[in-house]
Amino acid sequence: MSEVIFTTQNDVLLARTSGDINLMLKVANVKASPIDRHFLLQNIVKIAYKLRKDQKYRDICIEYAEKHLQEFPSIAKDLKWKIGYGTLPRVSTFQHYATLLTENKEYEKAIAICEKAIKYGLEDGTKAGYEGRIARIKKAMEK
Repeated sequence: MSEVIFTTQNDVLLARTSGDINLMLKVANVKASPIDRHFLLQNIVKIAYKLRKDQKYRDICIEYAEKHLQEFPSIAKDLKWKIGYGTLPRVSTFQHYATLLTENKEYEKAIAICEKAIKYGLEDGTKAGYEGRIARIKKAMEK
């Protein structure tokens, strides 16, 4: 049986909503709308983050978080106006990546990710926000 090749925007939409990280990874290089691209990358990061005790998924989480954040400036405008009605919705990649970096004791990089989220005006779903997250990272640095 031959392997199925994914090449269309519809393939990206189906993969990103499937919950199947392997399917999502197969379409990760397919050209997609900024919104579909955002949710695809965010979902890959979210699933890999949950499986991060396995080094394979930890590496995938890092790779796709970096890719997502690198592409985020070109995604943010569409995300803000087509999904967030003028404000950016919560983008979990920032918090997952900052947490993973903190676990790796890459504190300065984790703080930089939080600061980038603050510049975008993002919230992390906690009462203290990214400012509180930075304070916790700095406390962890001191140990």
